[in-house]
Amino acid sequence: MPTASWYFDFVSPFAYLQLPALRALRERLVIEPVPIVFGAVLARHGQLGPAEIAGKREFTYRFVQWEAGRAGIGLRFPPAHPFNSLAALRLCIAAGGGWDAVTAIFEHLWRDGRSGTSAGELADVAAALGIDDASAAIAADDAKARLRANTDAALAAGVFGVPTLALGGELFWGNDATPMIEAWLADPRLFDGAEYRRIAALPVGVERARAAHAEGAASP
Repeated sequence: MPTASWYFDFVSPFAYLQLPALRALRERLVIEPVPIVFGAVLARHGQLGPAEIAGKREFTYRFVQWEAGRAGIGLRFPPAHPFNSLAALRLCIAAGGGWDAVTAIFEHLWRDGRSGTSAGELADVAAALGIDDASAAIAADDAKARLRANTDAALAAGVFGVPTLALGGELFWGNDATPMIEAWLADPRLFDGAEYRRIAALPVGVERARAAHAEGAASP
């Protein structure tokens, strides 16, 4: 089967919403989940996250809750958002980084609406994943190094947001890109059409001055 990488951060509700679609896609693809630090991606591109912009934050939360209801996905926001997801990301890596760990941590945070910013807050899900000492697992140098390497690899691949599925040299960003993934799988030459080629080389008409935003960055 074809292989793909799924770049995600537990801070993203859209990554949680995409999990059911990924389960279906995994019948056709070998998908490797790759935890990364979204804040570092935002900092590299000089962007703010949607939850850091007044108005957009409220709309995003409303849309997420609506989308979960429309899709029949149980969702309850954690007590605070955005939150520092480093502990959850490192725990995922310490637990092997497989789909069982990914799903269990997402469900802890987004289905059950629980906090996950420290070893204590993640103790229950850590135990369910076979990790007795969550503090040691999260603080381990190899978990930190792996998360840093994952984030560096995502940036090198051109990732600019989460969730992103990297497949066949293409990047598909966001839960709402799932139908586009399906279309590309049905026709891998989808983007070879004349209009797709034209917009790929479309000139920039005007550029605004942009300031780098490092506020969302967190050290992996």
